[in-house]
Order: sequence, then structure tokens, then C-alpha cells
Amino acid sequence: MKKQTLLNLTISLILFLFAGCSPKKNLPTPNPNDLIRQSVAATIAALPTAVPNIPPTAYPSPTPISLAGVFCEYQFCIGHPANMAFYDHMAALSQLSPSAYNNGFLAAYQIPSVVINLIWLQAPGTSDPQFLLDTLLDDQVDTRTGTLEVKLVRGMNVMYGPITTTISEVPFGSIAAWTCGDRVFAWKVYTPQAETAGPLFDEALARFTCNQN
Repeated sequence: MKKQTLLNLTISLILFLFAGCSPKKNLPTPNPNDLIRQSVAATIAALPTAVPNIPPTAYPSPTPISLAGVFCEYQFCIGHPANMAFYDHMAALSQLSPSAYNNGFLAAYQIPSVVINLIWLQAPGTSDPQFLLDTLLDDQVDTRTGTLEVKLVRGMNVMYGPITTTISEVPFGSIAAWTCGDRVFAWKVYTPQAETAGPLFDEALARFTCNQN
């Protein structure tokens, strides 16, 4: 009887131990879509409720400048009638020798009313521009009349005087020369009437600037 009881206890203990060592039931695997929805919901919840408006950056706007009636190249600008345009006379004579900073020759014309020439030469230290004025005068068609007027215009030493020409369509005109920086400039105009030459020069010089190296 005792042996039977002991055997029963031993079997019960073995069954208890096996029951304790049996594997646990597998836990359910989370749904990936549920995890994504939870992450998105958490991100939205963390956002601030009111985002301040950031004002746009103000950039300076360029000031429009009309280029009508002004020539700008070779590091200088000069005025001219709006219905005319300068062209590079040196380049027209030879593409291999166009105008440059150190010397040049421009021309503009509206036949038969106006013809304008402009030349310049680099001449550091020169204060008297008359030598270039004499260069621009054409001995075959130009005659200087009266005396040269010498004046200081916007810091530039300017010489100006009237001329007559043998060109029948434009028998009058004027000539001028001045210094700016390390260059000397000379300007000439032919016109049908003597009184129109002066205003054309005033218009040219009023818009003249140069890079004073």
C-alpha cells in the first residue's frame, strides 16, 4: 500500500514539472499598419498648433534707367540724339583694329541733318585737350570760326568752338575736346543750322561719364 501511494506521488510530481515546463502560447504579432498609424498620429500631435507667418525677404529692385540717347562702351558713356546711334568707325574700316579703351573713333549720322564724330586717346597726365581737337578737324572741309571757349564742366577741362564746313547739306557745326581721367576726348558735329550745334553738344556732355583710371 505504501509503495502504491509513493508511486502515485512520484507520477503526480513528474506531471506537475512537465506542466510547468510546457511552452507558453505565442503572443499576437502587431499589425505594421497599426504601428504606422500610431506614429503618424503621434507626429501630428507634436506639431505646434499655430505656425507664425515668416515675412518674405525684401530684395532691392533695380532702378530703371533709359538707355535711349546714350552710348555706353569702352568704359565711358556719352549722350546723343535718341533717333541716332553711334557705330565703331574703326571696326568698320578693319575688323582687326576695332576701338578700344586706349583709342577709338565713333560716328553717328542722320542724313541730311546731323553727322557726329567722337574720338578718344589715352594720354595720362594731359590737361590740354586741344591737340586732339586739331586731330579731329578735317582740313579739307572744316574751318574753325571765332575763338575757342575754355571752361570747366563737372571737373573736366573743356574746349568748345563753332565751325563751318564745305558739305552743302550740313554747312555748320561745332567742335569740342576735353579730358577725363587718363584719356582725351574730341567731339564734332555737322548741322544744317548753326544754332542747333550747341544744344547737341550740351546734350552729349550732360550724359558723359568715364571710368577715371
